[in-house]
Amino acid sequence: MNKSSKLTEKRKYSRVLINTPLNFVVTEESKQNPGLVINASETGLLIQTFKDIPIGKRVIIEVLFPKGVTTAKLNAIAEIVWKDISLWDDWEGYQYGLKFIQISDEDYDKLRQILSSQSNLEEVIFADEFHHKERLVVRTKF
Repeated sequence: MNKSSKLTEKRKYSRVLINTPLNFVVTEESKQNPGLVINASETGLLIQTFKDIPIGKRVIIEVLFPKGVTTAKLNAIAEIVWKDISLWDDWEGYQYGLKFIQISDEDYDKLRQILSSQSNLEEVIFADEFHHKERLVVRTKF
C-alpha cells in the first residue's frame, strides 16, 4: 500500500492563528475568567486558560479584538469538545477546543472578517482583574 507523506486536512473550515484575549463564564457559574484565543475558525476556537473545566460544559465567551483605540468584541456561547494540559514557560494551564453553539449574525460576520483579515500587528496587554500579577502580552494580526 502506498502512503502519502503529507497529512490531509479533514476540517471543513481552516484554522487561523489570532492570539487575542478573551473572557469567559462557565454556565452555572458567575465568575468571569481570562483566557487567550490561539486560533479560530468559523465553527470554533482553540483557547488557553488557567481554569480547569470538564468536557461538555458550555461557556459564554467574549473575545476582545483591538481596533485602534477602541476594542471590538465578539460574543458567543460555545461548548468544550476537547481538553488538554498546556504548558507555558514556568506554569501549567489548560487548552480547550470550543465549538460555537450560539453566535449572532452580527458577531459571526465580525468573526469571518477577522479570519479573512491579514493586516497590522498590534500589541495587546491583558490582566486578570482578580490576579493583576498574571498578565498576558500577545501580538495579534488584524
